[in-house]
Amino acid sequence: MKLLALPLVLAAGTALAEAPEAGATAARAFLDGEAAALWDRMTPDLQAVLGTPQALRDLRTDLAAAFGTETALLSTETRTEGAAQVFDRRSAWSGSDQPLQILVTLDSAGRVAGFLVRPVPQPADSPYLAYRTKADLHLPVTGDWQVVWGGRSIDQNYHAADPGQRFALDLLVMRDGASHDGDPARRDSYHCWDQPILAPAPGVVLRAEDGLPDQPIGSTEARRPLGNHVVLDLGAGEYAFLAHLRQGSVAVAPGAEVTRGQRLGRCGNSGNSTEPHLHLHLQTTPELGRGFGLPAQFQDYVAEGAAIARGEPERGQTIRPAP
Repeated sequence: MKLLALPLVLAAGTALAEAPEAGATAARAFLDGEAAALWDRMTPDLQAVLGTPQALRDLRTDLAAAFGTETALLSTETRTEGAAQVFDRRSAWSGSDQPLQILVTLDSAGRVAGFLVRPVPQPADSPYLAYRTKADLHLPVTGDWQVVWGGRSIDQNYHAADPGQRFALDLLVMRDGASHDGDPARRDSYHCWDQPILAPAPGVVLRAEDGLPDQPIGSTEARRPLGNHVVLDLGAGEYAFLAHLRQGSVAVAPGAEVTRGQRLGRCGNSGNSTEPHLHLHLQTTPELGRGFGLPAQFQDYVAEGAAIARGEPERGQTIRPAP
């Protein structure tokens, strides 16, 4: 069946105490077949992506045909992801050995800004779980950054379901519990916007894309998911991808040799990104979607105030390069 995969928009401002009730109400409306009620709670942008309330009705019908009936509610959780409040509902179904997940993202007015129905994803198989990074890898940023997604489990890192991005990181800057200050619709309200992005290790530039527009907040460009980006050959079969850079900021060209700490570009919101952040992952090939992801073990950084000689940043940590 075709499951609904609408963007999980990073929406600002919903009070965490209000999010569980609003998210649960939206999920319940969908499961009870109350398409009109769910439609009325959606943002205009999400309605435009979906098209009509009939699409919700069709999804609910397809869900029953493919997975049967819901037999047990397994868990609910509301969590903060960047500036978003996401309600996560998981349940068992009579026709599936795998639980189903409904994810509801809420905007500052409590409207449904993102909605996703899918089987609960599983981590991709990888022959590199015990791999040790060969490059002398350091954080590609300055100052404090928050790990929005990072780690080896699906709950820590939704990228883990993708073989090529199995160990990817998404980083942004949080201050006073928020990723932005001021108008959340303005890209320059976000703390990480235009921050320098540095080479994490010495290498050779294989690809440098610079001409793609930065997306409006809440929009994505799935056809060019990396947006403006740099791919570095770090040697020994390790390739680093640094993505979602600001249009016009890329400071290197293919063929250039770079040193660790050299500026590659600036943090932006190009490609498949709903708010400014940095995406970073290592891979066994320089082509997105081919090969396997590699663990990225960074050296000499600070996580939650503790010095780390060598480690893999995880979701929820505040990290920065060591002095």
